[in-house]
Amino acid sequence: MRSIWNGAISFGLVSIPIKLVNATESRSVSFRQVHVEDGGRIRYRKVCELDGEEVAPAEIGKAYEDADGTMIPITDEDLATLPLPTAKTIEIVAFVPAGEIDPLQMDAAYYLSANGVPAAKPYTLLREALKRSDRVAVAKYALRGRERLGMLRVVDDVIAMHGLLWPDEIRAPEGVAPETSVTVRDVELDLADALMATLGEVDIDTLHDDYREAVEEMIAAKAAGGEGVAPPEPGEEGGGGQVIDLMAALEKSVREAKETRGETAEVTDITSRRPAKKTAAKKAAPAKKTTTKKTTAAKTAATKKTAAAKKTTAAKKTPTKKATPKKRTA
Repeated sequence: MRSIWNGAISFGLVSIPIKLVNATESRSVSFRQVHVEDGGRIRYRKVCELDGEEVAPAEIGKAYEDADGTMIPITDEDLATLPLPTAKTIEIVAFVPAGEIDPLQMDAAYYLSANGVPAAKPYTLLREALKRSDRVAVAKYALRGRERLGMLRVVDDVIAMHGLLWPDEIRAPEGVAPETSVTVRDVELDLADALMATLGEVDIDTLHDDYREAVEEMIAAKAAGGEGVAPPEPGEEGGGGQVIDLMAALEKSVREAKETRGETAEVTDITSRRPAKKTAAKKAAPAKKTTTKKTTAAKTAATKKTAAAKKTTAAKKTPTKKATPKKRTA
């Protein structure tokens, strides 16, 4: 791999000559801008605003624009003579636990290669020291005209360096979190935990860029004289709409994830864990009401029977009065 920077790692009084190599590469499909009418390439040309002439790269320099619009020329020699200890050195300033580095600060990644045979021993010493301490090194270095912050760690048998953004380059997340107050129930958290456990771990090496593959397939089809690839059937793509029923969406997600892994898709144990008490309480309440109604009805019927019985008894005990014959008047 071609090095992009040569310098040294400053590890106390130890200096380790190294070469900086890009650890990543872009695999995205790039497109050219063309004139739609005839397919001609559209190119950008660097033109001087004063004379309107196109300028070759060798004739282009640097300048700082002042607040009043004045251009202050800056040469490579001006930058090279700056009194910076990091101009050609990766200066380690501290060793810290990896967890203290905010992932938001992570930037480009590089491999540090030992430059020459004499560098092998101190390079290996630093590598093994990082391994044994289970820490990462925080360093400062200069690259492409500015001083930067970096983090050194071990990847396999190589020292890798991640460029870090300076702390004041990280924006505070103000106004990003939901402003509406939301309460998350325990049962919803249980389902979210179940979904996380079902999805489990993944081998990052098995993941690939589906979009890039689709673009390459489309380009190949067009190059062969076709019309590209067929559009997806309706319903194949995931919807980006609002989730109406969060519980239903979580249950469905857990079920589908389990089915994908060949597991039994059962989520009833999770969903019924907490609501069971409420459901039992609701069922118990109507039972009492029903019993009360039946008891009341039974009492009423008994009362009516008792009243009827009393009337019957009274009727038997009370003799029937006979009509008294009227006396005849002599």
